[in-house]
Amino acid sequence: MITIGKTTFIGLMLILLNQAFCQDESIIISGKLEKAWETDKIFKVPESVCYDPENKILYISNINGNPSAKDGNGFISMMSLEGEVLDLEWVKGLDAPKGMGVQNGYLYVTDIDKLVKISISEGKILQKYPAVNAKFLNDIAIGKKDYVYVTDMQNTTIYRYKDGEFFVWMDDEILTSPNGLYIDDDFLFVGCKKIIKINTDDKSWEIIAGGTGGIDGLERLPDGNFVFSDWQGHVYLSDNEGTITEILDTTPAGINAADIEFIPEQSLLLIPTFFDNRIMAYKLTQ
Repeated sequence: MITIGKTTFIGLMLILLNQAFCQDESIIISGKLEKAWETDKIFKVPESVCYDPENKILYISNINGNPSAKDGNGFISMMSLEGEVLDLEWVKGLDAPKGMGVQNGYLYVTDIDKLVKISISEGKILQKYPAVNAKFLNDIAIGKKDYVYVTDMQNTTIYRYKDGEFFVWMDDEILTSPNGLYIDDDFLFVGCKKIIKINTDDKSWEIIAGGTGGIDGLERLPDGNFVFSDWQGHVYLSDNEGTITEILDTTPAGINAADIEFIPEQSLLLIPTFFDNRIMAYKLTQ
């Protein structure tokens, strides 16, 4: 017979309770979400998910280390819409890749202080464009005339790329820790502790939702509402009146929600869990 002391017994009970609690790894607090699938923990600090509508596949940016370290460890994965990993290290040779965007057969990726252009057909890095004075490039949105917009989270800056030129497009104090981007026609929407709508023609802006806290991923739904994540593990909806509703909270399980992706035709919301090293997919009822 094995004798267990009182202190040891209490310690074991706490461990078992903690394990039981953490098995419920996603706490859905709204009937608007239904779990579709999740991957195994095979990624290496996944920061962003990007949908390629032409090829019907997903790209995952893997930091694989410190988000600010120029260590050459970063890579891009390729995955199916059903969560099957097609190529874990599809493109290597990056430092800490984050936001991504697809346009004209190219995948654009932010990498600390540069924008990386990748040939999708070749799975090959073509060019790296440095961003002058950039500190922490993050999200990407690609709009009309193939302009690529990029946020710098540690500045009040948005960069723009076109035809080999990468430069500061807007620098304004209203851009507080800018991160998530979404573009629709002539308007760029920026998540920066609020959601700002910027006219890309004259750079005039208006706040359409305040009090959001830090925004990581920002996507727009077919009904005009926004869905956004805050990295810590919360996902929210913001309606046309700026009313914010929380729909997912994974913080009790210590699971992050980084740069999300939304695929309208499937109503599929994709969440990279950062240090948890998975992609989680949910059906979103609108």
